[in-house]
Amino acid sequence: MNVTVEDLGPCKKLVRFEIDPPEVEEAFANTRKEFVKHANFPGFRPGKAPEHMVVKKYEKEIADEVKRKLMADHYQKAVKDQKLDVIGYPDIEEILFGTGKPFQFAATVETAPQFEMPEYRGLPAKRDSARVTETDVDNAVRALQMQQAKFDKVDRPIKEGDIAVINYTGSAEGKPIRDWSPVARGLTEKKNFWLEVKADAFIPGFGPQLVGANAGDKRTVNVDFAPDFVTKEIAGKKGVFEVEVVEVKERTLPEVDEAFAKSYEAASVADLREGIRRDLQNELNTKQRTNIRNQIVAELLKGVNFELPDSMVQAETRDVVYNIVSENQKRGVAKEILDQQKESIYSAANAAAKDRVKADFLFGKIAEREGIRVTPEELRARIVGLAQVYKMGPEAFFKELEKNNGVGQISMQILREKVVDFLQENAKIEDAPASAG
Repeated sequence: MNVTVEDLGPCKKLVRFEIDPPEVEEAFANTRKEFVKHANFPGFRPGKAPEHMVVKKYEKEIADEVKRKLMADHYQKAVKDQKLDVIGYPDIEEILFGTGKPFQFAATVETAPQFEMPEYRGLPAKRDSARVTETDVDNAVRALQMQQAKFDKVDRPIKEGDIAVINYTGSAEGKPIRDWSPVARGLTEKKNFWLEVKADAFIPGFGPQLVGANAGDKRTVNVDFAPDFVTKEIAGKKGVFEVEVVEVKERTLPEVDEAFAKSYEAASVADLREGIRRDLQNELNTKQRTNIRNQIVAELLKGVNFELPDSMVQAETRDVVYNIVSENQKRGVAKEILDQQKESIYSAANAAAKDRVKADFLFGKIAEREGIRVTPEELRARIVGLAQVYKMGPEAFFKELEKNNGVGQISMQILREKVVDFLQENAKIEDAPASAG
């Protein structure tokens, strides 16, 4: 067999094979024997039919089996002999094949990148020294009050902080907003729209212009759409809204007393505040830990640059795009708006995907050097936990994962976490002043 390897660019190679005719003939002979051994023909005992009859009937199947076996055997041998760290499956092209001929084929493969490992112990990170304050607790208590707010209709002019129930129609530079963007129906016209009257609600500057109006009043509201407004067709333009006030509602918050505390399963107001403080501290600790880990990974990625396999980047980009779109749809962002932003979504996803793929190669090398492994117990514990989240039995959930290589993905996720744990344990972390806000 003759094998040659050509570089096709970063992380891609073309492997050419030529198998000599005698070896091809030997493979044909062995395969014919196997087919004869298992063939069933009327009038003959199993395996006793004449070879010429078997070959005539199964000529294509025999040739396909010879081709498959020769390709598989020689491809695997070449990968080992040439020390190719292949990613995914090869793209095979048949060039010449047949009895009495050499078998020539080519395999285009992607390979793992080669790079010098950066220093990964002692990566720097800063820890935000923020702590939960009484103001933080007060704000959280007010948020709980807001959940139990009552909205009473009042017969008086609108004040800041009220809820104005309004009908409106909107235009920009003399044209209905739908003429600028057909998907912006909510900006063009709305009935019985609840608007909190404050400076930054809905469109900045809209609410304050309703202060002093009574139910039944009509007002013309002028706004400036920000240059980065979500509906890009009217971004930077001046808008005009014809508004009719339907009702004025006043928000009433419950007293923070024992009854209020018990509604949140706390014995007293003091217990409620202490529970809130613990929750906020846990959230802050998680945020600080995540921030430190993100800094460490970013420092690791800065330490080395190398080309990435295109197929892995594209696959990861598709996953990131899917996640971005799904999250926005859950938040109620219209499909039309997402379509308008598809170029920026893809660009952001592609950048994130490159970082993830690059990190995975680095994590793999670190895990290999440091002997970091995922144990069967760790994998099973994670699968059991996920099965509970999805309300499935562990065995049924495991079978579902196996269908889509989900077990391998979960194992890789655990390995990533363990490598970042290792990096964090060996990082140089300094306390920094609390960040503003």
